[in-house]
Amino acid sequence: MFAFYISLFIDSVFIFVLAFLLDLILGEYPDRIHPTIAIGKLIIYLKAKAKNKNPRIEKINGVLMAITIMLVFALPVFVLLYLIRGLPQPAGEILYIIVGAILFKATFAISSMGQYTKPIATALKNRDIDGARKWLPYIVRRDPNSLNERQIISAAVESIAESTTDGITAPFFFYALLGVPGAFAYRVINTLDSMVGYKNAEYKNIGWFSAKLDTLTNYIPARITAYLMVIASLLLGEDWRESWYILQRDKHKTSSPNAGYTISAMAGALGIQLEKQDHYKLGDDKGHISHEDINKALRIMLMTSTLFGLIVVLPLLSWMYSCLYMWYG
Repeated sequence: MFAFYISLFIDSVFIFVLAFLLDLILGEYPDRIHPTIAIGKLIIYLKAKAKNKNPRIEKINGVLMAITIMLVFALPVFVLLYLIRGLPQPAGEILYIIVGAILFKATFAISSMGQYTKPIATALKNRDIDGARKWLPYIVRRDPNSLNERQIISAAVESIAESTTDGITAPFFFYALLGVPGAFAYRVINTLDSMVGYKNAEYKNIGWFSAKLDTLTNYIPARITAYLMVIASLLLGEDWRESWYILQRDKHKTSSPNAGYTISAMAGALGIQLEKQDHYKLGDDKGHISHEDINKALRIMLMTSTLFGLIVVLPLLSWMYSCLYMWYG
């Protein structure tokens, strides 16, 4: 039985590494086959059904909507991988790793952030501010026409910093705890929050549960990710001392209890001030923010993601399978 759990652990490591490489080599899946697009379409359909004049019923519908969508996507993934793992060996094990990696890859995005932010850096390098503004709607909701060059750079770097958690390390974390189905469940929660997790009149009832879930599920990953950013800054030759200092000073300055951690760590590492107008200012304005900071932020994001895999995912997988062996072995 011990050999069985060792085999599962090794398979999980292979799935993680293969999915990581798939992202770096292939980038994002096409929209027509991307599960996140399907999640979004189901959210659009169910949120219309969830609306109700009674706020209490609308809140209950919001809870049911979130749970339903998580089950719709996570449960089939669990069943599919369970059935594949039970096929005759070694073919079943090989297929399990391949299918698991392909599915897991859909829950996180490393290289795609560069696909949207590098053109911004290139446009600004060429003094084409209008060209840079055209790419902003892909990563932030701010009105690009109202932003100057400094604010465009800030928006891009902030997005990279925050996406390091909700786009990469949080799916990694739940993969380590609950496998590929857990990563899918997280992706549903995060997509729900991005679509209905607002406090406006339309979504404050339907989306309250999704917003709370997103805050809860990002709580631990955001904090681990921020401190790993400090280490990543050290390894990449950025200002890790400033990253540590600004993280401690500014991490609570955002309305989100999680976003401030990685944004402040990134601001300190790059020695710049990141600002969302009328909301927050993180880091110190030293007067040298430039388009190059976008590419530096991407390098920090990649190094942080790698460190998270080595320092968090692999040990956590080992611990999980050790616990399973002690409980059921």
